Amino acid sequence: MFAVLAHQGGWDEILLVAGPLAIIGGLLWLANRRVTAKLAEAESGADPTPAESSPPNR
Repeated sequence: MFAVLAHQGGWDEILLVAGPLAIIGGLLWLANRRVTAKLAEAESGADPTPAESSPPNR
């Protein structure tokens, strides 16, 4: 398989760089979207869900 991908005019090297960058960019986009939603929820004064509230005292 490596022989097939080696030196194919440069497109394979572009994929080796662009693939991980796209994955990292997608993860950053997802994290930013989740943080923005949490901030909007906090600003609206919504009650936190039980999973987000503090743990009960034992």
